[in-house]
Amino acid sequence: MDTLRVRDAKDVEEVVRAAIANEQPLEIIGHGSKRSIGHTMATNAVLDLSALNAVTSYEPNELIVTLQAGAPLADVLSLIDAKNQQFAFEPMNTAPLLGTPALGTIGGMIAAGLAGPRRIKAGGARDHLLGAHAVSGFGDSFKTGGKVVKNVTGYDLCKLLAGSWGTLSVMTEVTLKVMPKPEAERTLLLRGLDDAAANKAMTAALGSPYDVSAAAHLPKSAFRAKADGLGDIASQGEALTVLRLEGITASAAHRAGSLRELLAPFGTATLVEDAASAALWATIRDVLPFAAGGAVGAWPVWRIVCPPASGAALGTQLARETGGDIIYDWGGGLIWAALPPKADAHAPAVRQRADAVGGHATLIRAAEDVRRGVDVFHPRASGIAALSDRVRASFDPKTILNRGRLTRGAAA
Repeated sequence: MDTLRVRDAKDVEEVVRAAIANEQPLEIIGHGSKRSIGHTMATNAVLDLSALNAVTSYEPNELIVTLQAGAPLADVLSLIDAKNQQFAFEPMNTAPLLGTPALGTIGGMIAAGLAGPRRIKAGGARDHLLGAHAVSGFGDSFKTGGKVVKNVTGYDLCKLLAGSWGTLSVMTEVTLKVMPKPEAERTLLLRGLDDAAANKAMTAALGSPYDVSAAAHLPKSAFRAKADGLGDIASQGEALTVLRLEGITASAAHRAGSLRELLAPFGTATLVEDAASAALWATIRDVLPFAAGGAVGAWPVWRIVCPPASGAALGTQLARETGGDIIYDWGGGLIWAALPPKADAHAPAVRQRADAVGGHATLIRAAEDVRRGVDVFHPRASGIAALSDRVRASFDPKTILNRGRLTRGAAA
């Protein structure tokens, strides 16, 4: 393995240009915490950005932070937390699920684009990325966006870089929007609902005027233990539907009371406040019930995005067919499915169900031999695939960057 450690954007340009000249693809990593997501790349040249780890500037009053791509996410979260600020899209920490050290970087956070429960209210990583400096597959540096929240200059390339898994360019620096942390949070808990009733309750809550910032459902499960982060909130494996309200204390408390009345037909909701609520939502954000060290730690895990109204039926069918375990987030629009081990990770069933409702499924956790035989990322419709290929060719015509990560057995 030939690891190329870079110190600045100039180094990145040189490495990419040398790779083009030698027709040697590059695997781009920060600390490599998400390397097991996607296909194994056919290269032994690694471009290591971990030394690009500085905070370029942080202006709490302007609600913006500019960081080098290799900056550790945990350190950045501590920095902005000290000013009582946060990334509103709640970036997921994949370490517990993948069983890796918690060494994720800002660049990896953007490249993966995995947003947490507040995605339904605040948007995803792409909506908070204001600007970026990057090096294309031509070996040229470019800038997109800027350091202001209202920016309409040129093409909005930031949106393309978020969720591109390092296939379009090598990000060297990013500017992100930060938001004040809410003064208080209140979470309502409904117990014992089946998936369909929980879907109705979440839909009612999200359609209410009470500004719900997260809605999730953990079905009854034989696998969930107290150790999975839920503590005393859930007795062994019972179904739990949770709805979060945030804001100033008086407002959050008042809205929680009103929402409890609205949800009375579904049962009597109990209340969890502040620190206990935050811990509960971190558990859901990081999918701790499916953690690598837990009861289903050896099972493949799928991340399925679909229309929220279709979520309950899809999840119920999948669990019934495979004997797997399901967690719903985003009001039913995000399904985490841990399914019993199988050579194809149940891919045909998962994809068929997702396709039927216009959704898509990504195999987030699976052994390398399983990923070799299964498409990790959802196969694209021919029109979308052609468009994606044209976009990629305009950034990286020789597919030097992360070749083969997104497509199985391909040079793309």
